[in-house]
Amino acid sequence: MGSTSRRGLLFPGLIFVTFWTIGVTLRLVTGYVQPLLLFGYIGTSLGLGLGLYAWLPKKKKQRARRLTLVLVGGFLLVFMGIVQSENMQIEWVFFSILAGLGGAALTHYLIAKVIGPVIFGRLWCGWACWTLMVLDLLPFQRSPGRQPGRWGAIRYLHFGLSLGIVLLLWFGLAYRDPIHFGSAQGLWWMLGGNALYYAVAVVMAFALRDNRAFCKYACPVSVVLEMTSRFSLLKIEGDPERCNDCGACVIMCPMDIDVLAYLRAGTRVLSTECMLCQTCVTVCAKDALKVTAGLDLGGLDRLRARPDSPARAA
Repeated sequence: MGSTSRRGLLFPGLIFVTFWTIGVTLRLVTGYVQPLLLFGYIGTSLGLGLGLYAWLPKKKKQRARRLTLVLVGGFLLVFMGIVQSENMQIEWVFFSILAGLGGAALTHYLIAKVIGPVIFGRLWCGWACWTLMVLDLLPFQRSPGRQPGRWGAIRYLHFGLSLGIVLLLWFGLAYRDPIHFGSAQGLWWMLGGNALYYAVAVVMAFALRDNRAFCKYACPVSVVLEMTSRFSLLKIEGDPERCNDCGACVIMCPMDIDVLAYLRAGTRVLSTECMLCQTCVTVCAKDALKVTAGLDLGGLDRLRARPDSPARAA
């Protein structure tokens, strides 16, 4: 393994150590072994996938990401969700907060959607999401670009609808299902909610010919991630001396990020849409892109619009 591959292992090593540190800390604080096993498994899976990504040749790198999606996303959906009857969806997070309880859902969101993104941005979306685990199998691998108009507002409507339903049930109908381990109603919420998510996501993918359409326009979790991932230490950075302006990184980015625009501006990729899937890094023939650590504020979304709509910066 060359020196480049060794440097590439720093990133998966950081993720591995971060999740194991969280697991050990929660084990010591709570006295329960489950957090250690849960976060240890997730950290090991992410570390393995990211490590394989650094080691494998370019044509096979994305296989490592898809493997990690199955290892982590499948574990959370099947084992934590179905077997353990833990609802991991955002509605159960709202219920947990109102009930003053902890649980897997709230812990997961605090680590993966609130605290974690300050370090590694939307890594969870690109490498561990059980919805994307399925969407990545659909045939529309190359995005046609962002939809014009107010499509991005759907995510806020979805977030508001999810919160509104919970508030109505809690305060209006006095819904007080025990929101902790093994809740039967939590299981039905999880099964029904995920079935609806998958159905909507697949329909959107085929209608817009874009595997990530749900992620871009309708995922309620992205509302939270849009705020927390601004502070991410890890972002994509380009080397202008190596870049030949071929535009492959822009064309192949599944989230429609105009990577070249950031490179020309002399900044790292500051878009909160970036999932650190590293597709741009993979397709760059000049090895001009890499993941780096630094202090800067994200939030300026330079996106590639569809050919029939005016390009714009959000």
